[in-house]
Amino acid sequence: MFLKRVKDMEQKKLELYLHIPFCIRKCAYCDFLSAPADAPTREDYVEALVREIKRKGQMYAGYSVPSLFIGGGTPSVLSGEELIRVMEAVAASFFIEKSAEITIECNPGTLNEKKAADYRRAGINRVSIGLQSAIGRELALLGRIHTWEDFLKSYDILRRAGFSNINVDLMAALPGQTFRDWEYTLTQTVRLRPEHISAYSLLIEEGTPFFERYGEDAARRRAGGEPELLPDEETEVKMYEFTGSFLKKHGYRQYEISNYARPGMECRHNIGYWTLVNYLGLGLGSASLVEGERFSNTSNLGAYLGGDFEKKERQTLSRRNAMEEYMFLGLRMRAGVSREEFHGRFGVDPEAVYGQEIARLCTQGLLEQQAGRLRLTEEGILAGNYVMAEFIK
Repeated sequence: MFLKRVKDMEQKKLELYLHIPFCIRKCAYCDFLSAPADAPTREDYVEALVREIKRKGQMYAGYSVPSLFIGGGTPSVLSGEELIRVMEAVAASFFIEKSAEITIECNPGTLNEKKAADYRRAGINRVSIGLQSAIGRELALLGRIHTWEDFLKSYDILRRAGFSNINVDLMAALPGQTFRDWEYTLTQTVRLRPEHISAYSLLIEEGTPFFERYGEDAARRRAGGEPELLPDEETEVKMYEFTGSFLKKHGYRQYEISNYARPGMECRHNIGYWTLVNYLGLGLGSASLVEGERFSNTSNLGAYLGGDFEKKERQTLSRRNAMEEYMFLGLRMRAGVSREEFHGRFGVDPEAVYGQEIARLCTQGLLEQQAGRLRLTEEGILAGNYVMAEFIK
């Protein structure tokens, strides 16, 4: 393993995100910045990403990195050699903490034994693999390139390569999906005993083929009507409630609205995002939040390949904006928002800023106060959009 890490140090922290904007085929529901690309384009992109890593490493030399997340797109479309080059640049340019969590996203059908071995060699210690469903017709509907059997092969490759921290992504409330279908996918996944499971409800996003097919149906459901193709609201709620109880029975703790982990295996990178830790995005279109300034990279591939690594869409968060984000992101965590930590960050208690909102939500049974923390109730999670909106003025 070539990745050289420094000991955990009392420096300012900076999480890293590396965006790989390529995939084999665009999924029908996906609105992420990603698309298929040929091998020369991927090679040019790796070269540009390495240049950006080296430049940004000099700019943020005073920070240590507790976590790194390689996302996409499908990062596993890169060759093992290309990924190693990227990670060598990271190791040479940033102070990676000894205990750092280093994650890569993979899709079944793009992984083999050599790539898995290269990931280990590069210092990657966590893999997030996109299953979405254990049912073939659902995978085909989503536009996924893999089957359940492909996923099992990829999962086995990762285990045999020595990975002991694997997340599996699942997707609920799919068109035509029944409660029993969702139960089957969860059951099949749990039998493999991954350390972490992310379970999200499908969002119908504008600009995707799914929006053209199901956009009106989704709007009908949001308005309280009866959808024709998507599961109705009652079924979606039933799926969500079953997920929590079923996974709890099998040893998984829900630590965030859509994330479940075995004890001690929570995703540190995501927790940092939900608690407003500094994070730096590297790669095409990636977003950053560093010392209260939000910015992003260019989304123009030609410009990025040409060396445009300058900050775009710069916005300095006001104190009020920062408090809003701290509240509505922190409330996604099942532990909720700590009064002590809020006061330490902003110099006031949450009630001094949101006293009326907190009192109203507690009276409505959507928020509760427990052991110095404000957290969503079960009813509050189901009304999450309404609750979060209360903290945005």
